[in-house]
Amino acid sequence: MNSPVQTVIASAVKPEVTTFFDEPTNTLSYVVKDPASAACAVIDSVMNLDYPSGSISFTGADQIIAFITAHKLQLEWILETHVHADHLSAAPYIQQRLGGRIAIGFNISVVQETFGRVFNAEPGFARDGSQFDLLLREGDTIRIGQLAGTSMHTPGHTPACMTYVLGDAVFVGDTLFMPDGGTARADFPGGDAHTLYRSIQRILSLPEDMRIFVCHDYLPNGRELEYETTVGAELQANIHVHRGISESVFVEMRKTRDATLGMPSLILPSLQVNMRAGHFPPADASGQLFLKLPVNAFGGADISSLIS
Repeated sequence: MNSPVQTVIASAVKPEVTTFFDEPTNTLSYVVKDPASAACAVIDSVMNLDYPSGSISFTGADQIIAFITAHKLQLEWILETHVHADHLSAAPYIQQRLGGRIAIGFNISVVQETFGRVFNAEPGFARDGSQFDLLLREGDTIRIGQLAGTSMHTPGHTPACMTYVLGDAVFVGDTLFMPDGGTARADFPGGDAHTLYRSIQRILSLPEDMRIFVCHDYLPNGRELEYETTVGAELQANIHVHRGISESVFVEMRKTRDATLGMPSLILPSLQVNMRAGHFPPADASGQLFLKLPVNAFGGADISSLIS
């Protein structure tokens, strides 16, 4: 019997993929359309935050909404590849205007448990993923109109990372970048370089002509934006994990590199919102919304003598 991924591959359907790039966070969002109908999905949307002023806007999400509306598409899914640490999700904003179901990987509960503690979340904060419409597991079916798709659990960057195989298109989140960009970091809570390597090998075991769409492109060496590659191109040229790179070599590289990386600039607001499916924490009695800044949550100097 074929696996869910093999069944999707056998269908050989080529979805129509439209890309939206958020330059401040180097994030790529996608509208994936069934070629045989008006059905579509949105993957990894962005809500804009001006951190210095604390102001929210929806420039990128409005572009996606305008595109779907102009082309008379029917939004069926709003998919998150993981709980992003570098941008805020616009999933509920898009859902309120166009419908669709918001889905993420089932291990969101692990992320919620971890960061619920970090942010001392309110007693009513559920840690079971119930803020999302659907929690996807390995091999679950995703159907966009007549387009058959499935989910692959590909942890390592985070415990909840999912890869979505939709026809011949593979949406890998932060697990892989373009070949000259390498791979995701694995040093966030719940991340693991060994697990990341094994997840990547699963992705790279797909047919070499499968299209891969990445969630971020940081324009290495000043080149122009790129977001689409193939399994074969990654096997041939990915600077971190091309064909022949062993798990031990990858893990040593990843740990050494991760030790030099700073935290993403939006990690603290992003995690608080994204673990709630794009919603903010409850407002205070006056109706004002707040996001917390947990001091030294990811390391720092001893400040015990400064606490009054």
